Amino acid sequence: MDRLVVTGGTPLSGSVPIAGAKNSALKLMAAALLAPGRSVIHNVPRIQDCVTMVEVLEHLGAAPAWTDGTLMIDATDVTPRETPYELVSRMRASILVLGPLLARFGHARVAMPGGCNIGSRQIDLHVRGLEKMGAQFHSEHGFFEATAQGLRGAVITLDFPSVGATENALMAAVAARGTTVIENAAREPELVDLASFLTGMGASIEGVGTPTIEIEGVDAFEPVEHTVIPDRVEVGTFAIAACATGGSVVLQGARADHMDLVFSKLADAGADVGITEDGVAVSLRSRPNEVDLVTLPYPGFPTDLQPQMMAFLAGADGTSIVTENVFESRFMFVDELNRMGADIRTEGHHAVIRGVERLSAAPVRALDIRAGAAMVIAALAADGVTEIEDMYHVDRGYQDFEAKLSLLGAAARRERELSVAFS
Repeated sequence: MDRLVVTGGTPLSGSVPIAGAKNSALKLMAAALLAPGRSVIHNVPRIQDCVTMVEVLEHLGAAPAWTDGTLMIDATDVTPRETPYELVSRMRASILVLGPLLARFGHARVAMPGGCNIGSRQIDLHVRGLEKMGAQFHSEHGFFEATAQGLRGAVITLDFPSVGATENALMAAVAARGTTVIENAAREPELVDLASFLTGMGASIEGVGTPTIEIEGVDAFEPVEHTVIPDRVEVGTFAIAACATGGSVVLQGARADHMDLVFSKLADAGADVGITEDGVAVSLRSRPNEVDLVTLPYPGFPTDLQPQMMAFLAGADGTSIVTENVFESRFMFVDELNRMGADIRTEGHHAVIRGVERLSAAPVRALDIRAGAAMVIAALAADGVTEIEDMYHVDRGYQDFEAKLSLLGAAARRERELSVAFS
């Protein structure tokens, strides 16, 4: 297990390149299964989740080749063989092969998904949407098996604008006979990126980015070349880290139009945010003001940046209230922040954060991807040297995280725990 050793107290300063969006790249990789031939995806982040998805594709018979951020996927010889628990348990996004495999082969068998333990994320919405298009599901021994004798267009109304359920329905609907309408659809930029990828393959999609998406099914798809959008969660993470340390950074390649509410909340806290020629500049030279926020599906405040904002607001001048409406267990990391001197109390899906003058170093753990990033932000702002265990969680979502922090002047180094064999 790796740990990150962080010496706090240094304001972050400089420029940092933003990687491709994890939550887009994974879906594009799944969508490549639709078209025989070689699709090329640029700006794919080399993170553990993308490595796992490459293994999933290889298991299904695809031939991926990854060079310098460009991933070539030859899906000519793909077959809908069983996607094993060994792979799917590492990452929830593996369930997104369901839609493309059903669309191309009429059959898929996928293990129940794993991923971060941040609350109930059932796949009922995925299943119901695909069932509306004629898929039949059978579940046993921890696997979902889906079959369809030709998908057909349908009206799918989601109970919640789930990103994953919208994506799975979209990737199946592009090959269904007739017209499919997805109502209460997710609107995230990553979904728009997926729709752009599918349109390049020959799909007919309208209304993406709005609550109602209309898809006209087509008979065949062609491989495509596409560039992944920048990762807005990485943008937010480094912007928050800069503000938490009283620093100033330029986020190279960042899309300000994907970050409206996040930047608005940072401005409320006292930060200066401005668009530059190559991205976005963010700085904060004083103790932050208190800020209240509520997580909601896009364009609301993203749940994937809530832990980082809580670490930042732990040092605010005043009391902030954070309401989590997406994942009920997202506050699991609060005890780790409190070990560092934060004053945070939770009740249900509300957290009351009474800002303290300064956090102090303590040994802590990264409980999931975003909670791990939050602990790094807290460590950067704290007095002393903090050791953060279980950094493998953070590696699932951030490429070269500590290297980028070091580029900005942070004192952060990774220590690897060596395994010892006994005889």
